[in-house]
Amino acid sequence: MEAVFLGKKAGFETVVIDRKPTAPALSICDEPHVLNPLDDPDEAGRIFDSCDAVIPACEELDLLESLDSMLSGTSVPFLFDLKSYDISCSKRRSNEVMSSVGVPLPQPWPECGFPVIVKPSSQSGSVGVSVAFSQEDIDRGLETVKKLGDEPVIQEFVHGRSMSIEVIGDGETARSFVTTEVVLDHNYDCKMVRCFPDLLSPEEDELFGKIGKDVAEAIGLNALMDVEAIDTPKGLRVLEIDARIPSQTPAAIWTGTGINLLEELVASRTGKETGRRNSGRSGIYWHLYQEGGVLRTSGEKEFGHVRNPRMQVGLFGSDDSITDYEPGRRDWHGTFMVSGDTPEEAEARRESVINRIIEECQVDTFIDGAPDVV
Repeated sequence: MEAVFLGKKAGFETVVIDRKPTAPALSICDEPHVLNPLDDPDEAGRIFDSCDAVIPACEELDLLESLDSMLSGTSVPFLFDLKSYDISCSKRRSNEVMSSVGVPLPQPWPECGFPVIVKPSSQSGSVGVSVAFSQEDIDRGLETVKKLGDEPVIQEFVHGRSMSIEVIGDGETARSFVTTEVVLDHNYDCKMVRCFPDLLSPEEDELFGKIGKDVAEAIGLNALMDVEAIDTPKGLRVLEIDARIPSQTPAAIWTGTGINLLEELVASRTGKETGRRNSGRSGIYWHLYQEGGVLRTSGEKEFGHVRNPRMQVGLFGSDDSITDYEPGRRDWHGTFMVSGDTPEEAEARRESVINRIIEECQVDTFIDGAPDVV
């Protein structure tokens, strides 16, 4: 969905293929197709031939491998690097690469002591992740990982703000872009992204950019990836890399800086320059949903229940939104984006959007969930 949003902001005509007829991107793109390329490769190939570039926004490995094979040797750029993705899919392998270039990581068990994080090596998001305060907790976490058919990674539990930086590589050199802060809901799912110019100190921000560039060049990245880290009292600790288009941070970056990472990726692959420069402004991107008289912030998974959304400028005073809201409707989902010359102005505009929704949609209760503090 965000890839379509960025494509439209870049002035591209957007074509979406999805096997699910309820996929949110289908209702906001220019040309929707409901099909599975694995089941109908000829029709998918015909659609690809009409495109100037193809980017996958999924994590199904069999489909990614099929697309890579289908587009290999054609004149249509495939904006994805399967080799780098394979590395980033394994926390064990990516940790080895990051250690080799001196990236600060959480300490491994048992050197770190309790509490620790027990997580599967190859799952996405918070699937199978648990916090352990004792050997019994570790054993339970290991059993969960085993049921997923995965290998475990046990590391020091680190606390602080969750930070992300996006990197684009051409197979040899790489460029880091803008640092963002990822804010979680009570289910540890991303509910909001802040793109402010001073999230980190200048020294830490420079270090984070260097980390992204070093890791991308170490794996020979020829696409887009993000690096996720925790800003701890002892400095940055990198949790993982993910060599695919991120789902939320690029839209926040566009809102705050005017840099369009999809446009930058296309330019990188075609040897062009976009000419865009960081405006230095601030942006916020966040999800909401209303159910009856209750308005809540929501994570990405909850927002995925949106049906037939549209892009709308100015809704409730926002810059941009993607939503299925209609006047008088009591149950709806919305993703909103606001910008400001300063972080304070952006935060004030976000609060204003929420207050307008509360007033105009007859909201009785507003709930802004957050993770339990460990």
